[in-house]
Order: sequence, then C-alpha cells, then structure tokens
Amino acid sequence: MPKNRKVDHPIILGIVGDSAAGKTTLTAGIAQILGAERVATICTDDYHKYSRVERAENGISALDPNGNYIDILEQHIQMLREGRPILKPIYNHHTGDFDAPEYIEPKEYIILEGLLGYTTRAMRACYDVKVYLEPTEELRVRWKIQRDTGKRGYTVKQVKDSLTKRKDDSINFIQPQRTFADMVVQFYPPETNQEETGAHLNTRHTLRPTLPHPDLSPILDAGAKNGLRLELSRDTDGKPVDVLDISGTIEDKRAEKMEDLVWKLIPEAQHLRENVGKFTDGKNQSSVSHPLALSQLMITYHMVKAALGHHAI
Repeated sequence: MPKNRKVDHPIILGIVGDSAAGKTTLTAGIAQILGAERVATICTDDYHKYSRVERAENGISALDPNGNYIDILEQHIQMLREGRPILKPIYNHHTGDFDAPEYIEPKEYIILEGLLGYTTRAMRACYDVKVYLEPTEELRVRWKIQRDTGKRGYTVKQVKDSLTKRKDDSINFIQPQRTFADMVVQFYPPETNQEETGAHLNTRHTLRPTLPHPDLSPILDAGAKNGLRLELSRDTDGKPVDVLDISGTIEDKRAEKMEDLVWKLIPEAQHLRENVGKFTDGKNQSSVSHPLALSQLMITYHMVKAALGHHAI
C-alpha cells in the first residue's frame, strides 16, 4: 500500500464490454502489474439468474439485465466499496450452471469486469475508474469463436448462432454503457493485415475529461509514423475527447519510451514490469503486445493515482 495513500476505501476499477471483448485479458494484466496479492478480481457475469439450459428455455440472454441479479451485484459493489466482504456467486462457463459461492474480502484494489457493470447509477457511483472495451465487431467475433470453441466446447455454428440471437441485446444493454466510461479502449487490425487478431493489433484510447490523464507530450513529438499519435477529437456524442492511437507495429524502443514514462508515474509498481503486455494468442501460446501493455499501464496509472487521492469521486 502506498505510504502516501489518501483514501480509506478500496480502489475499484470497472471494465465493461461485450462478450469476448478482451475484458479478462486486460484485467489479468492489470492485476499482475499491481500485484495479485493486492487485487481482488470479480466477474460480474457470475450474477446470472439462470443456467444455460434455463436461458435456452426462457429465451432471456445473459446480456439482458433481467437475466441477472443486478440488485445483488449493486449491493455487493457497495459493500466492497465500504470495505465489507461478500459471498459472490460463481457461474461456471464450462457447465453452464452454478458452483458454490466464493467468500471474497476486499483488497486494496478491486477489478470488476463483465457485461453489465455500469447498469445502474448506484453501481457507477462506486467506481474510481471506468473503462469500456469495444474492439471492432469483426475482431470480437473472431475472438469469441476462438475462445468459445477452444475453451468452452462450442462449435463454430453454435457461436455464430449465439451472436445472431444476442445482437439486439448487445445494442440495447451492452453498448449504451459506453457513455459512462472514463476511457474507451478499442483494438482493431491494421489496414495492411485485416486478419491480425493478436500482438500486432492497433489500439485506440478515447480519453474523456472525467479523469486527469497523464501528460504524454514528451514522447508524442513526431506524429503517427513513430507508432503513437495523440489528437483532440469528438466522441460519438459530439463531446471533445483526446484520442491516443498506438500502432501494433510500433518499434520496441518507442514503445519502451512510453512505457518508461508511465512507469515513472507509478513507481510503486516498478518491480512488476516484466508482467506487462502478456496474453495467450490464438495458438494458445504466450505472446506480448505493446499496445496491450500500454493500455494496461494507462489504466493502472489511474488506479494508483486514485489511491493517492488525485481524482477522488
């Protein structure tokens, strides 16, 4: 715990996005940077009301708030914010049913990732940092097919049928939560390689003024040809935002310069540098992505600054 910590409650990060948007990968990396012993990670999808069989029978998808115990999730987030333990349900994605609940004590940092984490105003009031993940739809579909066939036992047809069935729920329930995020992170393939799904994906950060973002000007001096570009833009709602683009082909030295800049702003995590940017690729092999590493670091920066009272809500 930082010696100059200014807040007396756990720092809570929200990561919301559609199914297979990359939430778990991003969450795992941030937890590693901060130190696993200091982080409690909670999947809000554990609060489903119905098993997979029941959803098939009643036609209510996991993306629909009516298919989830939103009231209990809201209550649990508030309890964690107050430093109180919870008894969290567990939804088993392999069996499609529920396992025994898990007793969770709040830690210095808490990450809540899932589909519906920003559904209510009371929930949103508990977060110190809110992130929304929105990979391009084509990329998300590829990620979902890759994950659900490789890890959850589905066929490609079953995954595609599920995506079709959930399309309206995604539009009605998941995507509207984007508006509440402090930072929107989008992974997308480069124009020269539309088939890219891993280490060389580009990343775009939409940085809203709801948080004081780090000053990156020392390394943003020569434009996009060096792999980094920061510009003032307009968000989908017309409001002004900063947009940071990170190329998937950014040179190692330039990426390291940016990483160094952010690391210097969070010195308490220096000893965990080797953990940043790691992920498991489509061939189930460990790989490293500079855009992913920089995304994890930017979010970690905000969590540490929140702990120091720099942008208390």
